Amino acid sequence: MAKNDLDALSIEELALLRENATDKLLEKVAARRAELEAELEKLSQYDRLAKKSAASVPLAKAKKNDEKKSDETAKRSDEVKDPIAKAA
Repeated sequence: MAKNDLDALSIEELALLRENATDKLLEKVAARRAELEAELEKLSQYDRLAKKSAASVPLAKAKKNDEKKSDETAKRSDEVKDPIAKAA
């Protein structure tokens, strides 16, 4: 790209340079936006598949035995904490 001596340019030439630069920048932004939107569209198919498969797979329910075990574990952890708190 040729370097311009901006001090040597007239106001009209500077205005034209600015307009050309703005136009080129808008073109590049539009092209990049189109690339990103195309990429996003490609990636969104995986999001749709993930949502679709998550909706079709039933959630497993916890068994009553598992719930009792988790309650017992929580009680034991509380019991361990209590003696330490009393000792302090």
